[in-house]
Amino acid sequence: MSLQFVPDLIYDAGKTGYEELVSKLSSTMKNLNKGHILEIISTEPGLKEKLPSWCKIETHLLLDRKDFGESSYYYIEKR
Repeated sequence: MSLQFVPDLIYDAGKTGYEELVSKLSSTMKNLNKGHILEIISTEPGLKEKLPSWCKIETHLLLDRKDFGESSYYYIEKR
């Protein structure tokens, strides 16, 4: 069974590094309502290990990550 998430907002981060990305994500998440889903598209390989920790610290829920070629798609629910 494959889960499908319909994002309320899509953020294409490209090769943005982790430090810069989390700064932008914090302000982006503030503009979303509870329960809304943010899709992040990134080619930054280090994000795979760091984004789950950021979600826990910020109390958001990382719903899923899908990898397609060099791009990863992250689905985060605002809590």
